[in-house]
Amino acid sequence: MGGRMNSSERVRILDSTLREGEQSPGVSFTNSQRLQIAWALDYFGVDAIEISPIISNQHREACKTMTKQGFKAEIVAHVRALPEDVDVALGCGASSIAAYHSVSDIHLKHKLKVSREVAVERAVKTAEYAKAHGLRMRFTLEDASRADPKFLQEVAKRVSEVGVDRISIPDTVGTMLPSGMYNLVRIVKDVVDIPIDVHCHNDLGLALANSLAGLEAGASQIHTTVDGLGERVGIASLAEVSTALTIAYKMRLNLKLEMLRELSEMVRQYTGLNIPPSKPLVGDNAYKHKAGTHLVGVIREPSTYEIVPPATVGNRRRLVFGELVGKSGALFLLRTLGLDLGEEDARKLARGFKRLMKGDLFELTFDENMEREMIKLQEQIQRDPVDDQKR
Repeated sequence: MGGRMNSSERVRILDSTLREGEQSPGVSFTNSQRLQIAWALDYFGVDAIEISPIISNQHREACKTMTKQGFKAEIVAHVRALPEDVDVALGCGASSIAAYHSVSDIHLKHKLKVSREVAVERAVKTAEYAKAHGLRMRFTLEDASRADPKFLQEVAKRVSEVGVDRISIPDTVGTMLPSGMYNLVRIVKDVVDIPIDVHCHNDLGLALANSLAGLEAGASQIHTTVDGLGERVGIASLAEVSTALTIAYKMRLNLKLEMLRELSEMVRQYTGLNIPPSKPLVGDNAYKHKAGTHLVGVIREPSTYEIVPPATVGNRRRLVFGELVGKSGALFLLRTLGLDLGEEDARKLARGFKRLMKGDLFELTFDENMEREMIKLQEQIQRDPVDDQKR
């Protein structure tokens, strides 16, 4: 793959929680919830919010309402590559749409039962119709990652010539490796000179890696959902994408990252779904430290085991005390509990934890008092050797 993106490049984030996210099994929002999620995403700072008005009357009404709210984010009405679907978007007051059509032979043969020629005809006809009505338009080449590269280029070039504003390259079934996604974007960029989106599914756990590979290849917009919700196992997570771009790529995206945990909790409340505790950044275990050396490292200097402070993403640090705790961790626990005991007492407590063999016995969530206590202890244990747990 190529080198890292220049941090000055303009990268956009489109959030599809209200479209792709509602395709997640068990997920269905009310219109009130859709609007609240849209307002939160807009305040967070995403560049575009996607919703499909053709799904139901409820979705159509939600789309109508969203186009009138004065959001800073672009509201994108997601439709099929059919002129009548474009009319639905127009009826909602949409100024921006995304139309999709399959381009892989497996989809054309078994799902749609149409030829390549018909697929091109539909794509061009819909693009011409949308542009004739003054709409901004993204065209999505569904199942691009399994399409014949030459045919993929042909469709991309044809809709580009009609005047579409963006092209989306989805890894619809999550089959790509990062190097493959990079090459896929380059293949399309070789024949078009318009902005490219990437929409990567997570079937092999590579949605984030593939999305970033696509951006490194020259795409300029990444599709996300809150908590990575979506069809089957979903797509790239808003939290992971936005934090990776900000922290790893050092991009200035003007995002309120401190809202990430709050956004996750809002969507979890509305869906009733519990995300895994190990979910990066927003999960309950994302800032939970347990092993003795990890505890002492975090007490001395949080960055020893935290790539980004928990407050940055709206999460909180948690320390777990049990059979893996060492002397320094035990001392911190004693002081936090208001017991002014010495190091020998801390050693005894640590040995007692180990004898109990009960796993996790205490969990402390950091608040301001604990932060102050940690600062007091830092000097005291800075001179101590590394804690006694070799983990």
